[in-house]
Amino acid sequence: MDVSQLRDRVIDDYQDCATSFVQIADPRIHELVEEEIKAGLLWPEPLIQLNPTFEVGGTIDELVDRRLLHEECRRIFRHKPAPDGSDPEIPPDGLPIRLHRHQVEAIEAASKGANYVLTTGTGSGKSLTYIVPIVDHVLRNPGPGIKAIVVYPMNALANSQVRELEKFLNYGYPDGRGPVRFARYTGQEDDKEREEIIADPPDILLTNYVMLELALTRPREGDLIKAARGLRFLVLDELHTYRGRQGADVALLCRRVKVACGADQLRYVGTSATMTADPSHSFEEQRAEVARVATKLFGAEVRPEDVIGETLRRLTPPDDLSDPDFVGRLRARVLADGPPPTDFDAFVSDPLSSWIESALGLKTDAGSGRLVRQHPRPITGPHGAAEELAAAIDVSVEEAAGAIRRQLLAGYRATDPNTGFRAFPFRLHQFVSRGETVYATVEPPEERFVTTQGQRFAPGDRSRALLPLAFCRECGAEYYTVWLRDASPTRAVSERDLRDLQGKEGERPGFLYVAAGKDAWPVDTQE
Repeated sequence: MDVSQLRDRVIDDYQDCATSFVQIADPRIHELVEEEIKAGLLWPEPLIQLNPTFEVGGTIDELVDRRLLHEECRRIFRHKPAPDGSDPEIPPDGLPIRLHRHQVEAIEAASKGANYVLTTGTGSGKSLTYIVPIVDHVLRNPGPGIKAIVVYPMNALANSQVRELEKFLNYGYPDGRGPVRFARYTGQEDDKEREEIIADPPDILLTNYVMLELALTRPREGDLIKAARGLRFLVLDELHTYRGRQGADVALLCRRVKVACGADQLRYVGTSATMTADPSHSFEEQRAEVARVATKLFGAEVRPEDVIGETLRRLTPPDDLSDPDFVGRLRARVLADGPPPTDFDAFVSDPLSSWIESALGLKTDAGSGRLVRQHPRPITGPHGAAEELAAAIDVSVEEAAGAIRRQLLAGYRATDPNTGFRAFPFRLHQFVSRGETVYATVEPPEERFVTTQGQRFAPGDRSRALLPLAFCRECGAEYYTVWLRDASPTRAVSERDLRDLQGKEGERPGFLYVAAGKDAWPVDTQE
């Protein structure tokens, strides 16, 4: 599937839907709205984010050999075929998992009993950084009781984790039941499921912070909390979501869980893709700041050295636009008629792959010299990647954009035979707005200033106030949406959002119509 074509179909369908019930009679306003929509008012250019290549850290088998993990982890943490046979390319005994460096660093931190935080980006395998240590602890300490509670800010994340845990903990075992048990307890379960979980608690409990708060306070879950006596892991996924009042609530929850569970040896783990300090600070300064915030949230020390970031590496040779030979080869690739290479080695050595990895994947941090992720950016449009490539090698923007899209799709299909990872896994982010409204000055139609950008006055003239417009679905006539206030000897109006119907004392929601000529407003009652 070509994700760009899919995006175009989705946007076309949305445009048909969004414009089908909007009628605008005024030709000036109609033309403005059409131009703005075509320019991306409701759907700007999609952003491309290339998942980088992570520094290799070793395999699960190597960690077992180092005695960091229990022997059974060899069997659990493998790529396994699904029971229904839907993964024919995976052999019956599975394939070994090669971990990233930050994943190994997290497992090492857990083996020391440290509280730690992962601040690695999207697609970096953060869940394994706590699931592997938790499973290892359960294997080394068999017996009844909840050993770990994993808290998610949204039920969708917990549901996704259930599916991943099934692959590791259930696949490959008789009757699909491995030595480590887990259960979701988020409020989505029916009464029977909850009663079964309370009566026979799992080793790992997946929940959200609201449900965990309720479990601490409701008598019916008393046995569930008793089963968590001596709890060893409390994990907060998406740590950056807990801020402000909600952050204070969760901070208190962390302390209450420790007390309620008698968890004197409780280990705290946090993960976040975006929990970073000021980017102008050095990497070590950022680690120190994250450690300070996490310590405050957990109520337990997190040392800066136990804030684990991602270690990235280039997959392709560095590009060099100052080298005429490289520029010539890059230009030839963009203008080539044939498809991009899909063989992994050929793809990695391709000059266009090198340029894309630099433009959409990685850059060097000036302060630390570390490789860090590029910010997501569009392929087309002003300041897009295609515009930059076209200027660098003297081709058209259309030719550059087409070459970039084809190369990204080829990179998604090209797979490293040694690791099984895709060369260029990427994400396309499409933001869609429901749109606001049109604003106009309260003047005759041929004189008024019209804009789709919300503001109070016409540019450069504070005597001309702007008010939002609404349009009749039958005839397309425009009306200013206003609050009406009786103010002798005249009636005053002020800006009102169309959906807002409850104003201040003395205000009534209403509409203001400015006649376009003496016959604009009908006088016939029926009309």
